[in-house]
Amino acid sequence: MDYHVDQIDRVIQNAISVMEDSQVQVFEICEVARRELQTLTNEMETVLQETTDTIDRVDRLERDYRLARIRLTEVSRDFVRYSEHDIKSAYEKATQMQLDLMVYREKEGYLKTRRDDLQKRVKNVEVSIERADTISLQMSVVLDYLSGDLTQVTRILESAKNRQLIGLKIILAQEDERKRIAREIHDGPAQSLANLVLRTEIAERLLGTHDLEVVRNELIDLKSQIRLGLEDIRKIIFNLRPMALDDLGLVPTLRKFVQDFEEKTRIRAVFDTSGKEKRLPSAMEAAMFRLAQEGFNNALKHAQSTFVSLEMTFQDETVQMLIEDNGVGFHLDVLGSRAKHSHFGLIGMQERVELLQGEINIESVIGHGTKIKIKVPIKAESEKELVAHGE
Repeated sequence: MDYHVDQIDRVIQNAISVMEDSQVQVFEICEVARRELQTLTNEMETVLQETTDTIDRVDRLERDYRLARIRLTEVSRDFVRYSEHDIKSAYEKATQMQLDLMVYREKEGYLKTRRDDLQKRVKNVEVSIERADTISLQMSVVLDYLSGDLTQVTRILESAKNRQLIGLKIILAQEDERKRIAREIHDGPAQSLANLVLRTEIAERLLGTHDLEVVRNELIDLKSQIRLGLEDIRKIIFNLRPMALDDLGLVPTLRKFVQDFEEKTRIRAVFDTSGKEKRLPSAMEAAMFRLAQEGFNNALKHAQSTFVSLEMTFQDETVQMLIEDNGVGFHLDVLGSRAKHSHFGLIGMQERVELLQGEINIESVIGHGTKIKIKVPIKAESEKELVAHGE
């Protein structure tokens, strides 16, 4: 036994060394990305300020150009009061104003395009930093486990169902969920609020021009942006915990989810039930909803499907769920190896079903889609275990 422990220890020390080196490289990559993000952020702030100044300049030029045209019309009509020199001067001034206005309008368009491009680049760099942080976090957690007492590690290796492994997975899942929520808030409501501030400033400046029609159009657009921001916030709240799940139960919530999925993705989605519908334990309903959600998300992200269906079957002692799509399918051996990042969602579903003490069967054929069959017993023990693990 000691001989095997020594072998395991050498393997673990080598793994720790490799992971520590990799962690340093990930950290360096992350630092480079952060510096690039800071540079892009500074440039974007400069462009935003220049855009604001250019918009102000365009507003002034439009006002001056209108006055110049009025002046030109006035001197052109009265040859008695105004000389040929006055007419020529008024014409040249109006022409110059028109040219300046065209130049600054073109500059305004360029700056807006540049601003949008910088915002996209900033978002891409932020995603890269987030991924690097996630990898670094996962490495740190694994290193903590590998660097612990060898006897403890040996016990973990001897028992693949050890609860500490489940705890590790739950911690990582919670961190991923927190980052997903932060990303949704940053990309949705935070961006909308920043845009609303800018649009409000523009509307405020337009009030000084007394062009009420332009102000009215700007406020209408502003109201539309607020509605979109409110819709984003509601979606985030729904993803955290659908209120309908507690009020109406699993079936109505899933029916609404499938409808929203079809409207949002333009993928044909169908929901059906059989058997006598009934309320399940609260934690179990939440878990079943997350299983359906993950199944549909996998079909959206990886299956390239045009049709997804969900069928719930209620029996006396079990509830069954069948998720089926007509996508590209995949080889089932990748689930066993867990080597494909694109199938982490399905692996997470398997682990969640294990917590429910249920069974999951995944069938997939290349070019013929995927079927996910889930069967879960309805009993209080499932709810207790889910609560104990923070479901």
